Amino acid sequence: MTENKYLSDITADELNNYKTGSFPGNILTVDSSENFHYYLSLLQNRKFLGFDTETKPSFRKGKRNKVSLLQLAFDNTALLFRINKIGLPAELLKILSDPNIIKAGVAVQEDLRILRKVAEFQPAGFVDLQNIAKEFGIESKSLKKLSAIVLGFRISKRQQITNWNAQVLSEAQKIYAATDAWVCYEIYKKLKETE
Repeated sequence: MTENKYLSDITADELNNYKTGSFPGNILTVDSSENFHYYLSLLQNRKFLGFDTETKPSFRKGKRNKVSLLQLAFDNTALLFRINKIGLPAELLKILSDPNIIKAGVAVQEDLRILRKVAEFQPAGFVDLQNIAKEFGIESKSLKKLSAIVLGFRISKRQQITNWNAQVLSEAQKIYAATDAWVCYEIYKKLKETE
């Protein structure tokens, strides 16, 4: 058990006292086979990545849309893979199956379940930040709260229920998607540094 230097939880009112933060780096949208290989090369030799997915919301009971976007982030770069346009190429599945590359996210089992509906693969190297946070005495499970508790800023969830299958993603959608994956990367990095 690690010494607890973080708040265990935070209320919605307390959360509002934190400044809002968002991803400050390069956002690269991967939406064709032409740019896929170039952008994928940026992930070579990465030991860990922030990970998230986005799915177009369904407002019909019992109907669930296929995953639209897979985000991987590190340092000052976020890659947004438009799964609805390029699918899950074998080279990307290799990263998702590599036990030597840590992919940190929140509620990763749900993300993996919907990704495996697109292409079957054996996930490896995934870390759920909700589990790691518990080791630090943090009870909060939402990414929004984890971001405030560990990184000192809150993130906006305003774009969460937008159309992730849109022909072109808006700038706000790109920033939102990049921020979610990058925050996972930064939380993992900070918790590992303070272990």
